[in-house]
Amino acid sequence: MIVAVTAAATTRVAELERLAARTWRGLEEEPYGDWLLRAGGGFTGRANSVLVTGDPPEGLRAAVAAVTAWYADRGLRACAAVPTPGGEAADAAFAAAGWTRDEDTLVLVGPADPWPGADDPVLLDDAPDEVWLAGYRHRGAALPAVAAAVLRHAERPLFASVRPDPATDRPAAVARGVVSDGCLVVSAVTVDEPYRRRGLATAVMAALATEARTRGATSCLLQVTASNTPALALYARLGFTEHHRYHYRWAPPS
Repeated sequence: MIVAVTAAATTRVAELERLAARTWRGLEEEPYGDWLLRAGGGFTGRANSVLVTGDPPEGLRAAVAAVTAWYADRGLRACAAVPTPGGEAADAAFAAAGWTRDEDTLVLVGPADPWPGADDPVLLDDAPDEVWLAGYRHRGAALPAVAAAVLRHAERPLFASVRPDPATDRPAAVARGVVSDGCLVVSAVTVDEPYRRRGLATAVMAALATEARTRGATSCLLQVTASNTPALALYARLGFTEHHRYHYRWAPPS
């Protein structure tokens, strides 16, 4: 009985990871057995890592070498996104090859609700303009030129922003959402520091959820690093719970 539960959990993790991968894609993608190779000019781990779900087409030692070569051909340091449960054997193979491990990222799930207390006017667009891009800080840094192409590279993405002062070239808050198989996947939630603790993260997420429900979404998924304590507290208040985790493995620098 325990084995059956574990297998079911592993299958569900793989399903959610593949769903999320459809909403944040590499500009180049190539199946490698059940794995998915992704490259996007180096912008974000999700768009530039091999998604390790299921099995590769050859043994794990050979698979690690093949993945390393695929990224080297594109001038990128090889990276693997390893979810658990399900990725333990592959993770051990990457570790044995000297690949370093990042911190855990939590995959949270909840209902696609227009959460209460979000009354600020939110602008929704189907593409990110320069103001939206100025508001998104990936790991605290401004975006590279390739970012806009990666952000747009999904089916009908939504870009939410709060712009209290239209004369400024930077919004107070932004977020991105994509609906896939009835699930709203939220990403890029960023609130400019002077506007924090005013409920603007909830506002942009609620606007995305309201539109997502017209597209058939009933659930919501988002990803947040384990060290992001303020975000985890917010998402817990909004009713999100942890489904599983993943982490990145990075090949030794060439």
